[in-house]
This record gives sequence, structure tokens and C-alpha cells, in this order.
Amino acid sequence: MKNIKDYNLEELKQEIENIGEKKFRAEQIFKWLYQEKVKSFDEMTNLSLELRDKLKENYTMCNFKILKKQESKDGTIKYLFDVLDGNAIETVLMSYHHGYSICVSSQIGCKMGCKFCASTGINFIRNLSSGEIVEQILAVEQDKKVRISNVVFMGIGEPLDNYDNVINAIHILNNQKGLSIGARHISISTSGLVPKIYELAKENIPCTLSISLHATTNKKRSEMMPVNNSYPIEELIKACKFYLEKTNRRISFEYALAKDNNDNIEDAKGLIKLLKGMLCHVNLIPINKIENGKFTKSSNENIIKFRDFLNDNGIVATIRRELGSDIDAACGQLRRKNLN
Repeated sequence: MKNIKDYNLEELKQEIENIGEKKFRAEQIFKWLYQEKVKSFDEMTNLSLELRDKLKENYTMCNFKILKKQESKDGTIKYLFDVLDGNAIETVLMSYHHGYSICVSSQIGCKMGCKFCASTGINFIRNLSSGEIVEQILAVEQDKKVRISNVVFMGIGEPLDNYDNVINAIHILNNQKGLSIGARHISISTSGLVPKIYELAKENIPCTLSISLHATTNKKRSEMMPVNNSYPIEELIKACKFYLEKTNRRISFEYALAKDNNDNIEDAKGLIKLLKGMLCHVNLIPINKIENGKFTKSSNENIIKFRDFLNDNGIVATIRRELGSDIDAACGQLRRKNLN
């Protein structure tokens, strides 16, 4: 049965017309799903009983079940969701002074094999559909009775490896008749799938692009991120410059600092050389220890020194606030747990 949350508004209008109903009914359904956040078709009380029955016959609402919920001492909450096919994903809710942000997964498992990421230790199962991506936000809002204002595609999986579903999910999130989350409040993180960065640049969606860079030489980056063997740094930076030219949107470069690996001043000099003249921001991430991981966190002194060196040389850099590390909900720590 089809998931009704997989459709953006225009697609839903076509679906509703296909089952013999007027297109305007799609807007009513869309409002029930994303503004009223109902969990059943029976709750859509301004629709006829006949239409509600049609919807029940043809579609599912894909309401995730919470298998486990962990709360950090800093207020971060990590959810383990049953995605209704025997698999599970993790989603993280973070509280900031400006509101609530959510880190969503885009795949069950990941193919990228980054050596500092816990998702490396699990097999890729499948892509999440658009509706399954959106459902993470709905399920958390329903559970916590809050409004989420910022979405980051930084959970399990490589978002640009599930390109069509992620883009469609953004259209659903962004629609003013739905969840109405502004595109500027949506961030897509990628390990560097160069062809998809070019595609994203042409989408005309003013979201934020985050590039997981983490090293400034191909040798070092390939050791950390196998994707670099397919798309080396030179090609990645060229794609980023194209993205900047097309969108005029600042890129965020993620740089996880690992002790005695990529955290010295020579690495900082390499980063300055690589990014000089680009409209960008460097997000320094104290690397998080993962089970069987070979990298360890750089010292606080080194991290501060690295940041200050970048700032002193014209590259805007900040240190990411670490949230949820005590419940394995921080950067690089998410992994799909088994249901048994």
C-alpha cells in the first residue's frame, strides 16, 4: 500500500484525482497531515466518509513506532524508530535558544564507509522514502508537543545518495500549506558526491549545503573517507565553487578534528589554501569516539588553536557545540540498532 506522506502537494493532487476526487481535497488532506498532524484518516473530519474509506483502501499513513527514547543531560533526545518493515533508524532532537532542530536519517544503513562514523559498522539496507523522512519530524513533534524549526540531514545515510527522495521531502517540509519549514532552515550534509552537488546547485532550493571535508590532502582524506577515491578533493572543491556561483549560498565545511591526524597547524594552512576566496564557514567538530574506531578526539587546546589560526587568516571557523555525546547522539555516533 502507498504511503500518503510520500507525495508533495502537486503529486497528491494527481493522486486524489486518480481515485475520482476533486483536486482541492488534496490541500485539505495535506493540512490534516502536516498542520493538524493527525495519525489516522478517520480524524480528517471535513472529508466525507466515502473519501476517508477510499484513502484507507489505497494509502497508509506510515506512523512510526518509538522503540526507544534516550535523553541526554543537555536535553538532547535520541529516538529509535521502527520503520514498520523490521528495520529501525535513529533521529535526534536538539534544543537551542532559537528553537528546536532535528537531525534526520535518509537511509537505513550507509554505503560511504567513513572511518570515524558509527554508521560504517552497519550494512546498507535501503533508502528511506520521502514520507519516511518527513515522518521522523512528525513523530518527534507529536511526541514532544513542540514545533521543529530547523532540519539537518546529518543522520544515518548519505542524503545525496538518496537524492530524489531527499529533494521531494524538502519540498514537502518547505510547503507553506504543510510544515512550512523555510529552506534556509534546512541543511543537507554530504560526504562529497560530486555529480549530485552539481544537480543540487540547479534545484534552486535555498537550503544550506554542508560538506564533510575532514582533511586537506587526498591521501589523508581517502584514509578517513573512501568516497574521496571516487571524487578527490580537487573535484569536490570545483563542484563547491559551481554551487556557490549558482546559488550564492554560503557553504559549511565540516572538519572533524582527530588527534595526531588532521589537527595540526600544517593542516590548518592546507585548509586556508583550499578555501581561500570562497563564501564559506568551517564547522570544527571534536571527533567523537566510536566503537572500534581508530580516531580519537583532539585536545581542547589544539581545537582552539586550530580555530583561532583559521580565523586569524580570513577563514570563519567555529567549534560545534557537542550535544548528546553521553547517549551516543553526537556527530558520527548514530547507528541503526537491531530490533531483536
